[in-house]
Amino acid sequence: MSSTGITLRPLVAYIRVSTGRQGKSGLGLEAQRRAIGEFASANGYEVVAEYQEVETGKGADALERRPQLASALAQARKLKCAVAVSKIDRLSRDVAFIATLMVQRVPFIVTELGADADPFMIHLYAALAQKERALISARTSAALQSLKAKGAKLGNKTNLSEASARGAESNKAGADAFAQNVLPVIESIKRQGTTTMTGIAAELNARNVQTARGGRWEAMQVSRILKRAA
Repeated sequence: MSSTGITLRPLVAYIRVSTGRQGKSGLGLEAQRRAIGEFASANGYEVVAEYQEVETGKGADALERRPQLASALAQARKLKCAVAVSKIDRLSRDVAFIATLMVQRVPFIVTELGADADPFMIHLYAALAQKERALISARTSAALQSLKAKGAKLGNKTNLSEASARGAESNKAGADAFAQNVLPVIESIKRQGTTTMTGIAAELNARNVQTARGGRWEAMQVSRILKRAA
């Protein structure tokens, strides 16, 4: 209830950045938080919970790769309220993934579309975002082919060791980002009284939170997450 005595509707905020670097710097987070907060104030909502995610790279358009989104959905389902994002691409640019979210029995609000945007409209904007991504990819590919046709050498086959090192670094960044995302869920489980690695793994499985590779949790995997976070 607000200071004016008006009962405010609860709202769960979901904020996502696309890289570990953005997550550490806070780039984009405040803008999303501000957009959701301004929407809530203007439309009679109160943000009662916020979930923040760092995209883990390839395969991020899958709910099991978004533990914070899964937690936001669970909280919204419990409170019987909506999940709010600032822009459609904070959910995804993938229409199939958006369709998967629409069947979760939790309404979504995209603040830039307004309070009256229905699921069909959200699907439409997701399709446009997906098309935009495809066009960017096509333009990039065409530009590279044009350079190749002009005789430019694309890539450097002599730098295999450097490329391998960069690949290892990328994998580590992805693992760090996943650990950062799932750690708040583990901490929540611990606060509820479950503190053993086996118990935490069982609770993660019960909540349908999957491992980074899409599997089920074991005590050793929980231990690795906590060590990586430390």
